[in-house]
Amino acid sequence: MKPAAFEYHRPGTVDEALALLAERGGDARPLAGGQSLIPAMNFRLATPAVLVDLNALEPLAYIEPGDRGGGLRLGGMTRQRAVEQSAVVAREAPLLAAAMPFIAHAAIRTRGTVAGSLAHADPAAELPAVVLALDATLTVRSAAGERTLPAASFFTGLFSTALRPDELLVGIAIPPLPRRTGCAFQEISRRRGDFALAGAAAAVTLDEDGRCAAVRVALFGVGDRAVLADNAARALTGHTPSSGAIREAAAAAARHDIDPPSDIHASSRYRRHLAEVLIRRVLERSVQSVEAA
Repeated sequence: MKPAAFEYHRPGTVDEALALLAERGGDARPLAGGQSLIPAMNFRLATPAVLVDLNALEPLAYIEPGDRGGGLRLGGMTRQRAVEQSAVVAREAPLLAAAMPFIAHAAIRTRGTVAGSLAHADPAAELPAVVLALDATLTVRSAAGERTLPAASFFTGLFSTALRPDELLVGIAIPPLPRRTGCAFQEISRRRGDFALAGAAAAVTLDEDGRCAAVRVALFGVGDRAVLADNAARALTGHTPSSGAIREAAAAAARHDIDPPSDIHASSRYRRHLAEVLIRRVLERSVQSVEAA
């Protein structure tokens, strides 16, 4: 099939793009990498009356260390492949670096943008879970002004976010990792490059006595959005992350933090089992990476 008729605009500045979105409201859709929007338009699952092409907005394509000597800042039009290959990302946000190769295929990552994936909010996508696990903040802008949202408030449901029709996601800020923090990422899919049946991303901070000072585990592919495994965090925080404690934390999270769907690829029961296994693996690997440092 071919897309329904639409107007096409390619603004040269962010202000021009925001003015178009403000003028056309819900009729307009921004086009970043197009790896999700264009197929949806071809199948007429999406029928925007106006397409606002953001690919001339070079100032939104950047990778920088954070303002306070640590962490990471990404522009909304930064390509996923650039993030994957960045030494700054590998140093400042190793969890993000670990997740990038799991996103589809290299050709997709070459065009796809970080903000495009976050704004699309696919429940089986990797990046929403990564920004949740890293406690990132997202900057959104409209012609009326700018606001900053924690990642935990950005994702609101199935393919839904807190973005308004006249707003663009222009930046992502990842705070510096505390000392003695380890990270790990794991997913299971039917084939390499497929959407995940289930996945997990973790960041674990140990104090000098080897107890968990902070634990964040984010899950994807097991609900209508990426979610934090709060029960796993509560079970481990303040305790030594022994093998038994990690197993109990993973089991508690799989029982209480998620309500996985069933579909043609996997049953709810199987996804819950995968989630438990993956939570345990990412927690163990996170702790091991701290102890080995």
